[in-house]
Amino acid sequence: MKMRILQPIIFSMGLLFWADSFSFGEVKKEWAQEGLTRIEQRFSNDLLLPDLLEYAYGSNPSIAASKASWKMVIETYQIEKSYPDPQLMVTVFPSPIETRLGPQDWNLSLSQPIPFPGRLTRKAKILEAEAAISKLKVDKTVKNIVTAISSSYYELIYIQTAVEIAEANLNLNQELVKISENAYAEDKALFYDISKARAQTAQIRYDILLLKELEQAEKAKLNTILNRPPDAVLGRARQGALRPVVYTLNEIYRLSTENQEDVQIAAETILKTEESIKLSGYDSLPSFKLGLFYAGIGDPDVPNPPRDAGDDALGVQLGLTIPIWSGKNKSRKARAEAGNRKAKADKRWIENTVKEKISRLWFRLQNSNRLILLYEKNLIPQALKSVQTAETWFRQGEGSFSDFLEIQATAYNFQLSLARAEADYRQSLVRLEQLAGVVLDRKVKNKEGKGERTHEN
Repeated sequence: MKMRILQPIIFSMGLLFWADSFSFGEVKKEWAQEGLTRIEQRFSNDLLLPDLLEYAYGSNPSIAASKASWKMVIETYQIEKSYPDPQLMVTVFPSPIETRLGPQDWNLSLSQPIPFPGRLTRKAKILEAEAAISKLKVDKTVKNIVTAISSSYYELIYIQTAVEIAEANLNLNQELVKISENAYAEDKALFYDISKARAQTAQIRYDILLLKELEQAEKAKLNTILNRPPDAVLGRARQGALRPVVYTLNEIYRLSTENQEDVQIAAETILKTEESIKLSGYDSLPSFKLGLFYAGIGDPDVPNPPRDAGDDALGVQLGLTIPIWSGKNKSRKARAEAGNRKAKADKRWIENTVKEKISRLWFRLQNSNRLILLYEKNLIPQALKSVQTAETWFRQGEGSFSDFLEIQATAYNFQLSLARAEADYRQSLVRLEQLAGVVLDRKVKNKEGKGERTHEN
């Protein structure tokens, strides 16, 4: 049903293209720009990660450059897999060459080089591997941009959350300064307590100033990735729930060998070098040339011309290369074999390096998760309870104001540490997913199409 509806639309657009020199590519570009404009209008309000990623895909110069490089390789494939162009040669003689049939005024030759059968097929295999590598580089570029935007987005969430925490604590500390001044007037606190409360308030003000400057720097970083002016408006980043990981470390190792772009590029490079070895075998085989020769003969200036005088000459040419330099051909094969050994060694090294990165990220992820649980379940609840207790004891004259301030500062630092641990968890997870090549909070179907277990929230 959808196709029946789309067909007349497509046909109508085709008529417009034919009748009015309509450029559909320009329309697609205009539609894409309108989509980016709509997304950009939302940036000043709630800042959502999907909007940032979609905008970057259509605007980031690195992605556009990698797509163009892929297009170049594809077009190179179309060029290189074809036969060489035929050659046309015309020779005109200012002083015609006299022959038995008459003067030869000019001649023409048309020739077509023909590679040895199978050579172009092998060359096409190499070009196919290059096209696959170029496509993987596009995927890698997109993933790098996704990782960069996600990491910056989660950092922005931390900074904005930290600003909120600091501003709330600033209001509280300003109240504590007033309480300390009143307590000092009533001989319930020392002047040291006033100084400490004021110093703590000044420190929080400095924290807010520093955090807001960091917020502007992080927004400038995001805008740069999005190909926007550094000071373009970005709103409040919205924080979602933490995503759990449902894969084991060994499963992530396995996924990286199957999905990580650097590993896949190395695998395609091995295939490319193997085809290069096969192609080098054709260097010791001849290539051919098939041609046609035509000579224009004028009328001879003789009393008794022969019967076929003035007839033009026509000939068929056949040539071939003679690959007699065996040393050169052996070196070509040896070079291809060395490239193959290098590609295999590079693949092993890349796999090991990726696994090492995964191991470090896995530790950071698990450690961040432990810290989140520690702060959420134990330290922050205990600190807040201790703040209430210390305040009660101080008001009842059973505790010092200095202890009250110290416990309040501890609770403030715990809140900041929780926000930092959550940002570290999210950033580690997105980098781990880049290396694994899949999202890690749910299991995907295997290659046979059978579903694996998924995480239940």
